[in-house]
Amino acid sequence: MMEDEELEFVEDLEAILHLTPEVQLAIEQVFPSQDPLDRADFNAVEYINTLFPTEQSLANIDEVVNNIRLKIRRLDDNIRTVVRGQTNVGQDGRQVLEEAQKAIQQLFGKIKDIKDKAEKSEQMVKEITRDIKQLDHAKRHLTTSITTLNHLHMLAGGVDSLEAMTRKRQYGEVANLLQGVVNVLEHFQKYMGIPQIRQLSERVKAAQSELGTQILADFEEAFPAQGSKKSGGPSIVLKDACLVANVLDPRIKQEIIKKFIRQHLSEYLVLFQENQDVAWLDKIDRRYAWIKRQLVDYEEKYGRMFPEEWCMTERISVEFCHITRTELAKLMRTRAREIEVKLLLFAIQRTTNFEGLLAKRFSGCTLNDGPGKKPETPLEPTNPFLEDEDNVSEKDEDLDRPKKTKAPDNPFHGIVSKCFEPHLYVYIESQDKNLGELIDRFVADFRAQGPPKSGTDEGGAVLPSCADLFVYYKKCMVQCSQLSTGEPMIALTTIFQKYLREYAWKILSGNLPKTSTNSGGLTISSLLKEKEGSEVAKFTMEELCLICSILSTAEYCLATTQQLEEKLKEKVDKTLMERINLTGEMDTFSTVISNSIQLLVQDLDAACDPALTAMSKMPWQSVEHVGDQSPYVTSVIMHIKQNVPIIRDNLASTRKYFTQFCIKFTNSFIPKFINHLFRCKPISMVGAEQLLLDTHSLKTVLLDLPSIGSQVVRKAPASYTKIVVKGMTRAEMILKVVMAPHEPSVVFVDNYIKLLADSNPETFQKILDMKGLKRSEQGTMLELFRQRLPNPPSGPDGGPSLSFSAPTPEQESSRIRKLEKLIKKRIQ
Repeated sequence: MMEDEELEFVEDLEAILHLTPEVQLAIEQVFPSQDPLDRADFNAVEYINTLFPTEQSLANIDEVVNNIRLKIRRLDDNIRTVVRGQTNVGQDGRQVLEEAQKAIQQLFGKIKDIKDKAEKSEQMVKEITRDIKQLDHAKRHLTTSITTLNHLHMLAGGVDSLEAMTRKRQYGEVANLLQGVVNVLEHFQKYMGIPQIRQLSERVKAAQSELGTQILADFEEAFPAQGSKKSGGPSIVLKDACLVANVLDPRIKQEIIKKFIRQHLSEYLVLFQENQDVAWLDKIDRRYAWIKRQLVDYEEKYGRMFPEEWCMTERISVEFCHITRTELAKLMRTRAREIEVKLLLFAIQRTTNFEGLLAKRFSGCTLNDGPGKKPETPLEPTNPFLEDEDNVSEKDEDLDRPKKTKAPDNPFHGIVSKCFEPHLYVYIESQDKNLGELIDRFVADFRAQGPPKSGTDEGGAVLPSCADLFVYYKKCMVQCSQLSTGEPMIALTTIFQKYLREYAWKILSGNLPKTSTNSGGLTISSLLKEKEGSEVAKFTMEELCLICSILSTAEYCLATTQQLEEKLKEKVDKTLMERINLTGEMDTFSTVISNSIQLLVQDLDAACDPALTAMSKMPWQSVEHVGDQSPYVTSVIMHIKQNVPIIRDNLASTRKYFTQFCIKFTNSFIPKFINHLFRCKPISMVGAEQLLLDTHSLKTVLLDLPSIGSQVVRKAPASYTKIVVKGMTRAEMILKVVMAPHEPSVVFVDNYIKLLADSNPETFQKILDMKGLKRSEQGTMLELFRQRLPNPPSGPDGGPSLSFSAPTPEQESSRIRKLEKLIKKRIQ
């Protein structure tokens, strides 16, 4: 029973003494200790093992036990002292709490007394300052009253003076006084309910109305609508009247300007009436000369009369432009049949020159009745396609030359020349006719001069007619953009498209040499005799130069057409940009380029055909020894060396298309060579070795094809080299399979699968034919071939997909070198 009670006591004690990690951490921070007995994770067994690590250390057990008992007694004494010290803590705490409550009550009473005293002080301050506030309000009201009375006095006196000065026409004093009166009157807007104030306001309005009527009458008297201008003229009175008009209703100012300009331009309407000879387009210079004289006359006589911010010179010019545009539009509608291209261009040129002159002289602020501003210097043109036309001749034969472009921010552009836009169809029709004649001249010149001569700088160069065409296009584009950036530009673009296509078909495609079906072939005997020059290419050297020249021209046209499209979009209105599309014409030139390359490939390909035919007809079974390369290889190399240098030299400016030619020729020649290789049957071991040597020779030539016959050796493009290596390696693998013994059959089939990686039974059948096996042997081989084919995994589309690991080009190159050494040994 005692033991059970002790165990329960120990368990309860452990439960009571079990502290959370946070509490334990806090205790360690407050009472740091290195004693293992103070650790929360104290382990008695580990502690005893630390005290007695060995059996020999047990000799001190009594001393250790005594020390521990001494520690226990000290802890008991400390605990007892602390427990006894806590006996009176509760009573002491209650006493301290009561004292704190009494102190809080006393503090609360003192705060209340202070608050009551503060309220009494505030009430006392309010009573003291009440009289001061009344004095402040009185002072402010008095100041306002005095100011208002002063303003009223000024207003009353100003109105009286204004009425008196108005009667005396003392406009100089009225201008300053009226502005002051109007400003003072604004202070009385909230007092308009007072009859006297309202009466003064009405008198000011009456004075303003009287001033407006009086000033208009003075101007009407000085510048009558009918008759000459010498009845009045400029004076100081009118100058001051203009200053007054600035303060009056803006309608007065507009009426003065309108009447003056109408009277100033009345002579123009009479001199250039519709029935006058000087009114027609051929004398349009006289209109602009007249206004220039009038502006000079205005500056001399009336320049100082009107305020500078009225911009009267610009207003006169703008009104002149509006009248001129209306009159010219009416006149051209009446005499539309008399309008010719030269006459129209002459009138437009002179008009745009005049608009440019206005842009340099004026800012254009009056076009939208905006505030006047200092004229800005026009921006310099940045369009690289436009030429400097400062020295444009005044002669009629120079009318077609494009003018210097206007500044891009010219506010006067089209202010007069807009009237010519409905008649630009005459210009468009003229350009259509001119371009048609230009194309016909290009065709005639080409026929007369003939194709470019080989061995000259003309061979492979861009045809001169191409540059002439685009120079003319540029001139037309610049001219039309100066005339209009709207629908006429779209019409001109349509004309451009039409003649770009005609140039492509008539000049380029139409002059490409035609392929001939009658071509001689090399005979086996001629190949065996190795007579060089026994066969020539179907195209002559001049024809090859012509094809290259047409290709270069088409490439130039393609690039320039793209630039033309971009420039047309820059010139035309933004709303019409989507309607400009020259993609069809660029595709046409791309077709010409493709056809030219195809002709060059077909020509060289056809030149090599007789040699390949001779190769397939040679008795390869009876070849007794391996020698140098065969005659058919020499023939192929001869044709390549004849054609490729000519083509490369003539396509020097379009290197990428020469690379395309090399790639297309290789893609055509290698499959054809392999096809003829399959026709060489039967083949002996020595014959296969000879063919392998020939194949390696052709491979070497094809790898050097881009730089063959060139003094500067360039590395062939990687894409081209990859095609040659892949195609000719297959041909070499075919011959290696043919050279391998067909016994044992399993080894031969496995070797075929490894080298060719071709699962087509037809290809395997061709290999067996080349080896000269009998039909019975072939049947067994084919059956074995089908059995030995590996089962490939399904491809992405679910269908079968065979893939064999072919030898790398480096491995095959090493094998070829070994074969060459073997052949040389046999020859020796």
